[in-house]
Amino acid sequence: MKRRLLATAATVAALLAPDAQAASPNEPGRVPFDVNNPQVQEQARTLAATPPLGPVGGRRIAEDHSGRKQAGKASFYAPSFQGKTMADGRRFSHAGQAAASKTLPLGTVAKVTNTETGKTAEVTVQDRGPYVDGRTIDLSKSSAQQIGLDGRAGVAPVVVAPVAVPQPDGSVKPGAGALPGPATASSN
Repeated sequence: MKRRLLATAATVAALLAPDAQAASPNEPGRVPFDVNNPQVQEQARTLAATPPLGPVGGRRIAEDHSGRKQAGKASFYAPSFQGKTMADGRRFSHAGQAAASKTLPLGTVAKVTNTETGKTAEVTVQDRGPYVDGRTIDLSKSSAQQIGLDGRAGVAPVVVAPVAVPQPDGSVKPGAGALPGPATASSN
């Protein structure tokens, strides 16, 4: 079933971006459509104009396929997670661009912007968590450093804007992050 969904996603990606190289479902971080396409930009503008969603409390996984922005706090994985298996079956690396979310579907590519520094990192949701109330996303050390989050701070206020969101039917939908600029970019 999972392979069929991945194959369907790759086919849809090839149809959405016939001039672009089709994204491989085995390559995290690849966006399977042209973000400069006017239709994609219009969908992203509409989503960016809606208020951001807040963090989900507790350990409940509540997938959101809408592509809307999310606001909350980011933290980063503890060093002990290095090499452990993530929810998508891959091994975690602090040098990669992996992220954990309780709401974004696995495989979602998203922009994470630290609202204090204005710095942005692009990540791929490959794991579940964080399981601390008020937290929206966990980042690898590399991604955390890109947004100006280090060991002294521990957490930072962020906006998470999905760029490409896998759908239950195997397709991939553009999100608010498909707009140019940081996750905090407005729809103007």
